[in-house]
Amino acid sequence: MEIRKLEVFCKVVELKSFTRAAEAVLLSQPTVSEHIRSLEEELGQRVIDRLGREAEPTPVGRILYKYAARMLRLHREAIESVEKYGGKLVGRIVIGSGTIPGTYILPGLIGKFRKQHSSIKATLRIAGSQLIATEVLSGKLDLGVVGARWNEKGLEWHEIFSDRLALVVRTEHPWAERKGINLNELKKEPFIFRENGSGTRKVIDKILEDNGINSTALQEVAEIGSTAAIKEAIKTGVGVSILSDKSVEHEVDCGVLATIPIEGVEFERPFYLIRRKNRELSPVAAVFWEYLRLEDRVSDSQIVGGDDM
Repeated sequence: MEIRKLEVFCKVVELKSFTRAAEAVLLSQPTVSEHIRSLEEELGQRVIDRLGREAEPTPVGRILYKYAARMLRLHREAIESVEKYGGKLVGRIVIGSGTIPGTYILPGLIGKFRKQHSSIKATLRIAGSQLIATEVLSGKLDLGVVGARWNEKGLEWHEIFSDRLALVVRTEHPWAERKGINLNELKKEPFIFRENGSGTRKVIDKILEDNGINSTALQEVAEIGSTAAIKEAIKTGVGVSILSDKSVEHEVDCGVLATIPIEGVEFERPFYLIRRKNRELSPVAAVFWEYLRLEDRVSDSQIVGGDDM
């Protein structure tokens, strides 16, 4: 089986569309269809079900996809290793991230990294922390950056960077001018949660539990899977929420949202850099892994230096 056909097949499965796959692999849709038809002739079985609104793998296609994804990863790692041996680092890093690090931290770091290694490309997938961890375990992602840690023995976890959460309200809210509120007051206020599986949700649940409050005691009015959507809901008066400081900096500066401390509660959390245990990273991913850990150490030393001044 040709690597190019397998690459096209995997894109059709992942994007559930011949048209979107064609755009992703820079081919025409008829060419993508021909690659799939040729692959099916070679195997003697259909691998894509074309009858529904979306292209779905057949049972045989699902089996093939697992092996094809591994073959493509090995192919990429082989090329990277040969190039590295020749003194040139080329290839692609496939990174998964929770919403906050993926939106507010990693893009800038990827840009700095590419200034040092211009031949390296990056794919950044943003999703809930639980899903990112699952895809790192399966090998679909090289590594991940997530906002919470839990008992998953198949992963290596390294604390990296930090984040501060805050209670967020719209500026018209009665609490907006207060210097702090008691945690028990939060029970009486309509509250907007992030979805289950997000790092922010896991951390909030843990902080509340550590302070003697079950999250079910809050007056949930909505569960929303996007920080941007939660901010819009707060602005329109749906409720209040606890979000990352980083995610609301612009709105606070513009005077449309306000953050309020909760008395006696520490809302600081680390992010975690994760990789699958007992799996050697590709040369490119290994270099990026060390780059992220170095950037974290540099950030820490700058903070210490600033405090000493």
